[in-house]
Parts: sequence; C-alpha cells; structure tokens
Amino acid sequence: MRGYPTSFPVPPGSAVSLGIGRTVKRDAVVVKVTTDEGLVGYGEAHHGRAPGPIAHLVNTTLRGLVLGLDPTDTVGVWDRVYRSQLASHGMGAAASMALSGIDMALWDIRGKAVGWPLYKLLGGSARPVPAYAGGVALGYQPPEALVDEARALVEQGYAAVKLRVGDTPVDDLARVGAVRNGIADGTEILVDANTGYTLADARRVMPELDRLGVGWLEEPFPAHDHRSYATAVGFGTVPLAAGENHYTRFEFHRLVADGVVGILQPDLSKAGGVTEVSRIAALASAWKLPIHPHTSMTGINMAATIHLLASIDNGGYFEGDVSHNNLFRDELTSTPFELGPDGCVRPLPGPGIGVEVDEDFLAAHPVIEGPGYV
Repeated sequence: MRGYPTSFPVPPGSAVSLGIGRTVKRDAVVVKVTTDEGLVGYGEAHHGRAPGPIAHLVNTTLRGLVLGLDPTDTVGVWDRVYRSQLASHGMGAAASMALSGIDMALWDIRGKAVGWPLYKLLGGSARPVPAYAGGVALGYQPPEALVDEARALVEQGYAAVKLRVGDTPVDDLARVGAVRNGIADGTEILVDANTGYTLADARRVMPELDRLGVGWLEEPFPAHDHRSYATAVGFGTVPLAAGENHYTRFEFHRLVADGVVGILQPDLSKAGGVTEVSRIAALASAWKLPIHPHTSMTGINMAATIHLLASIDNGGYFEGDVSHNNLFRDELTSTPFELGPDGCVRPLPGPGIGVEVDEDFLAAHPVIEGPGYV
C-alpha cells in the first residue's frame, strides 16, 4: 500500500479566485493498494491542503494498521482504523481523508476481483445521474466574463451551474443576477460561499437569492459553526448545503438531527470512502434528505462518485468538474465521465471504479509544498 502526493502549478491565466483565495497549484493524494494475489486498486484521499502529510499518514500509521488484513473486508478495515485513529487520540480529519483513499482502493479491488463495476457491487444500475457544472471554476470574474463561461457550460448540456460567492454581498448578487439574466430559462443556479460569509452577509443575500431562484447556498459558514447555520436558516427559503468538510457518519448525524442543512454533500475522499458515504446516504435516506456529493481533484474520485450516486435511492447531482487544465482529470487518469445530451453522466462499465491510472504522471508531478490558495 502506498500513498502518492502529487501537485501541479496553476498558470496565472487559469487561476480562479473564490472565498478561500486564488488558486496557485492543484494537489491530490493517490492511494495504491496491491493484494498478495496481484490485484491493484486505486483510491483518492483528499489532500487536506497538506498532501505530503496525508500521504505520509497512509504510508506509515495506517499502512501498519491494515497491512495483512483481508482486502475484501472493507467494513473490518474501516473499523480497525476507526478504533485506532478516529475514536480516540488519533489524527481526526487527516485520518478520515487518508482512510477514504484506502477504502476507495479496496472497493476498486473488490470490483476487479469479481469483474463487476462498482455500482453493481453497491446494488445500483447504470442509470443516468444529473450533473451540474462545478469544480474549481466560475469564480470572481467580472459579470460579463462569468456569463460567457456559464452560458458555454449550459450549451454543453449541464442542467445547473454553481457560482462562487463569498466576495461581498453587492458583488455576489451582481454576478448571480447577471448569470440569471444571461443563461437559458430552466437552468438551475447554485452558489457556494466557501465559508466566506458572516451572519450579516447571509442576512443580506439570502432574500435576494430567493428572488433569483437559486437552488442552494453552500457552506456560508465553517463546518463547525452550527449556531450560525441555525440562525441563518430563517433569513430566507433558499436551502443551506454543507458536508464537504464534515467527516464520517458521526458528524453527519448532527447535520441531520439539527434539521437545518437540507442539502448534504459528503465527499468520498474526505468523509470515509465508499463504505462510509454509503452509510451517510442511508442515514440521510431515512430522513428523506438528498445526497449531492462534493467531488475531489482526480478522475478516481469523480468516477467513484458517479458509481455511488447510481446505487442510492436519494442521489442528487453529480458535481461535474469543469475547471480549466485539470491534469488530474485529463492526464492522470483515463476519462472519468462524459456528459450526455440529456445533461446526465453514467457510471463507467469496467470492473471496479473503471479508470486507469498513469503512474508515470505521478513520478513526473511530485508534491509541491506550500499553500494551494493565496
């Protein structure tokens, strides 16, 4: 088992500004697991903005915990790491991200062992999954440029686009209003503040987001700021969305129980992998809540997310990565998804997750230390 931290710089012309800063590089952690019979599975652990340490955790502590276990026993592997790292005195979020990559790789192995795509192992079908245009894109451009970018994505077939807010209320509403007026009727607009709002900001923008017919307001506040979410839910009717920075079903339990966040967005590379996000989806299903996963950096996560969405009864949108020059999507892996003329994606038909990984790419793109946003 090995974790590979990898990075590439973002050229200034492709940089995106959003609530957490301007992109200067892209990071990822690829996890490779090899069985004693020679089967190889790949997963993606979220980089946590510190890809070197996340990979090191995979290669040291977690490797020592799971090496020698049955690779098909995903529940047992998950529980071993939970008891040793997540339940007491462990690395918390870092361990959840690292475990996510291991778990995903084990599911890839399970599919390859029996010759089935992941969605079949999970009890799903090759059904269409609606997609919205997301990823690190649609940022703080001037309104005219943002409209051009959004219009091109709608013309490609996306049924919804996600805009970045969290700049200033005035500028945010100007951008959302321009896009609302500049794209086809019937196209849903979603917005993501990347934790950039105060309660005063939310009070200012939410009634206007209602007027503009926005589908959700994502992460206006940090994940732990439950009080602000509970206060802001009364500012308008636009649903609040969160979950990409919540880890394991235990944190999602509070989101569900609070009854404030109506759109749940677990990330398979953060929340605990395929095993745990399946549990989170089941928890949400009992409360009639939809799952709209956050997608991570590489084609591994993207393909796995579509498999998961095709296997649950409360699946929502797939976040289609439309960022420019994402080498982790275009070169590290084979094509992870294709948007159909119906605005939907479908799970890959090959065994396991269904993408091929170019390890020469990993060798050619070692980790770049330092922050990814400035």
